[in-house]
Amino acid sequence: MHEALRAEAQRVPRRRVHHCLHESPDDPVQRLVVDMEPGTYIRPHRHAQSPKWELFFCLAGSAVVLLFDDAGLLTDKLALAASGSCYGVEIPAGVWHTLIIEEPGTLLVEVKPGPYVSLPEKDFAPWAPAEGEAAAAGFEAALHGLSVGKAVPYNFG
Repeated sequence: MHEALRAEAQRVPRRRVHHCLHESPDDPVQRLVVDMEPGTYIRPHRHAQSPKWELFFCLAGSAVVLLFDDAGLLTDKLALAASGSCYGVEIPAGVWHTLIIEEPGTLLVEVKPGPYVSLPEKDFAPWAPAEGEAAAAGFEAALHGLSVGKAVPYNFG
């Protein structure tokens, strides 16, 4: 399954694909296997409506989970690696976060409470460009060098 997910993630513009392990978007626990490739952009967001936590485990490759305050300042940077000392993290409910992918073929397991509900616009960071906007690639690239206590110095207008 990993090779098929990886091949598709490398082919699609979003640079990530998921395989649901749960049967329905209505399931009380959402479980996914996600292949993410370097360059994928996940707009910083939070799960504030019926607050939900998220749990990630790294099965292959490596990623960095970034946590932010309301103003967009980086508050924590958590490296996840399948072969490292930290391979899992739980993101508390209502915390702004994103992931950056460090290695090709990074495979994560994501678990969160259901049912699945699309995030409202107010749960996406107003200080970050939307996925698909021209500025998203530059913003994602800037996240890689971001230090705790700093915000992305990127004007996306």
